[in-house]
Amino acid sequence: MKTPRFLLPAATAGILALTLSACGGGGGGGSTGGGGGGSDASANLDGRGPITYVQGKDNSNVVRPLVDKWNAAHPNEKVTFKEQTDQADQQHDDLVQHFQAKQSDYDVVDVDVVWTAEFAAKGWLQPLKDKMAIDTSAMLKPTVDSATYKGTLYAAPQTSDGGILYYRKDLVPTPPKTWDEMMSMCSIAKQNNIGCYAGQFSKYEGLTVNASEAINSAGGSVLNKDGKPDLNTPEAKAGLGNLAKAYADGNIPKEAITYKEEDSRQAFQSGKLLFLRNWPYAFNLITTEGSSAVKDKTGLAALPGKDGPGASSLGGHNLATSVYSKNKATALDFMKFMTSAETEKFYATQGSLAPVLGSLYDDQELVAKLPYLPVLKTSIENAVPRPVTPFYPAVTKAIQDNAYSAIKGEKTVDNALSDMQKSIESAGAGS
Repeated sequence: MKTPRFLLPAATAGILALTLSACGGGGGGGSTGGGGGGSDASANLDGRGPITYVQGKDNSNVVRPLVDKWNAAHPNEKVTFKEQTDQADQQHDDLVQHFQAKQSDYDVVDVDVVWTAEFAAKGWLQPLKDKMAIDTSAMLKPTVDSATYKGTLYAAPQTSDGGILYYRKDLVPTPPKTWDEMMSMCSIAKQNNIGCYAGQFSKYEGLTVNASEAINSAGGSVLNKDGKPDLNTPEAKAGLGNLAKAYADGNIPKEAITYKEEDSRQAFQSGKLLFLRNWPYAFNLITTEGSSAVKDKTGLAALPGKDGPGASSLGGHNLATSVYSKNKATALDFMKFMTSAETEKFYATQGSLAPVLGSLYDDQELVAKLPYLPVLKTSIENAVPRPVTPFYPAVTKAIQDNAYSAIKGEKTVDNALSDMQKSIESAGAGS
């Protein structure tokens, strides 16, 4: 899901094929309790020196200028930036391999919001308390919640994210407020010989995001309040059915079944779509890249729901320190630098990345430069987190596999939801 992202990006997010056991794994006893950590978590708290920062592809060039700024001011504690791919599942698996090997060369890591529970339960992340505490009082509560597991903060909220509807304001003067209203506007797309609507429907984490949004926006839920799968409902059927019907009708173009974030952005940016669901990061690229055919024709709105704004999946990325780092004092200072007000403003202006500091959404200078901030705030306020569970890799795989089959028409929506329910139950979600 992103590793592009504007505001929180998914986006971006994702974990594909690892089925994890409930505990075990990381060193130091791999505690599954809120305090976590064992001996590894208590080691090297005063360590200072060079560190490595690991993050997915720096699409908007926000990381390198910040690392350069830090290094200029800290010649004895320089940061080396290790850039991963732009695929969230590959980023996740790379981190897992290094954590499992207890390697100390991944000091500070960029963690998708859905990875916190899994990594914390494994004992891989340094608890941010006592000597390692970070002040989160000025941060939006959903972002802090996304970095917390069993009552303990394990990561520093860095960027948030919520899904946004991009639309062609030259063809659609008033954006749709509901899914049915948007589907009724697909005739405009046909008249202009372009596709109507796309999101991210390839079989990866982005599909978990899109399928969850469809289900939640129709009044359903993947997990109920007790953390148990709750997919055999009329609301869940209506939500996933909306995607399946739109694909069957051609309102979602056939090629969109292969789309990830960047594929879908490029399709919209080249003038091939009327509506696009994507993260805010795309705004900066759509409105500034020289190749964009819709630079001045792009409008922004909340995702459409059943009767009003839909429920975005909460996106975003947080910073965490590995329990195996040798220089945790430097790591802590670097995390504070990377989440400071000045840095958060830079994320927003340079990369269209959503701030975690609530005050920035009311910064008029910032809103003047980033007109999507009010829309983004609405998105985050209506956002629903993806399942918080140490079994997330197995849960997201169940959602992806079955939603993909339903959209393509390989399974009926009823069968897909029933199979999704069974797979999540067998994965142990909520136990």
